[in-house]
Amino acid sequence: MAEDANMIENADTMPGEAPRASAIPQEEIDQITDDIIAALKTVYDPEIPVDVYELGLIYKVDISDDRDVVIDMTLTAPGCPVAGTMPVMVEDAVRTVEGIADVRVNMTFDPPWDPSRMSDEARVALNMF
Repeated sequence: MAEDANMIENADTMPGEAPRASAIPQEEIDQITDDIIAALKTVYDPEIPVDVYELGLIYKVDISDDRDVVIDMTLTAPGCPVAGTMPVMVEDAVRTVEGIADVRVNMTFDPPWDPSRMSDEARVALNMF
């Protein structure tokens, strides 16, 4: 999901404000971004054989200049049985990324998840073509 690298943003930009240069060098941001995506791809929904990143459950990742990470994510359904554990699994995975100071995961159901958020890779894995 190459276009999803754009969902990783500088958290020090105010809503409605144009993105500004980060205090973190671009090369380091690129490495942290790649490492966060790799970490997210290690977390699987136990009922679906696809990782949370490819399922489109990760809505946004903000990286502050202090290297704190805030992730907005959802689940495939509000009543999902892993609602209590999935955010912790995501947080723990991203915490393993070198250079990250702290991680917080926010659950949201707005907008609700739907299958159109899945990557082509997820669709192939689930025979949805």
